[in-house]
Amino acid sequence: MSYAIALRCRKCGREYPLKALNLCDFCFSPLEVSYDYESMAKAISRERILEGPPSMWRYRDLLPVDGDVVDTGTGFTPLVKADNLGQKIGLDKLYIKNDCLNPTYSFKDRPVSVVVTKAGEIGFDTVSCASTGNLAASVAAHAAKADMKAYVFVPSGVEPGKLVGAAIYNPVLVKVEGSYDDANRLCTWLAGKYNWGFININLRLYYAEGSKTLGYEIAEQLEWCSPDCIVYPAGSVGTLFYPNMAGAG
Repeated sequence: MSYAIALRCRKCGREYPLKALNLCDFCFSPLEVSYDYESMAKAISRERILEGPPSMWRYRDLLPVDGDVVDTGTGFTPLVKADNLGQKIGLDKLYIKNDCLNPTYSFKDRPVSVVVTKAGEIGFDTVSCASTGNLAASVAAHAAKADMKAYVFVPSGVEPGKLVGAAIYNPVLVKVEGSYDDANRLCTWLAGKYNWGFININLRLYYAEGSKTLGYEIAEQLEWCSPDCIVYPAGSVGTLFYPNMAGAG
């Protein structure tokens, strides 16, 4: 079961139902998922997590979804101890998280698995995104798995290899003359007109929830200890969420 209870404004604290919303109607600040942490703490343990599947969905109790999930086998990717590199820079315990082993070769499969699952729960039969490549492939793949329609908008300058990565899942692939912002604006307008679940906008906060599984997974792989420091590329700054799991369970 999900322990998510509402969407809450980060600034004014107003609450909203768990729907496709992004901003507070009163102060226009971002919304985030609010959980019943007291009930969650009673139900979740290290043992319960260990009994879960060898994928990101072993952390299902920490995510805002109910019912069947759109699972392509994402997560539980290797945490590799980089001894040689560590020696060169003076670190005894240096690890590299190899998330390129996810189904569409990107960490984006984590948030997209959650957001497409939630889109189906809310009632959308179509999802959409604006992307420069990796998100497009992940949304197309998960929509295909969920038997949903997908509309993917990319700038015309995106390299052919990234287009192929999305096109093999047969979405409606739209090349937009202009920049990523132009693709995003067009997708925003069409998603509102045709009632699509738009990964970048009205479903964005659920996307962020899926990104958290990277942190949970690293903590588990380090025997429930948090690292002293994380170096992370800012391709998706929303992934910079690392839960302190040292005392979990």
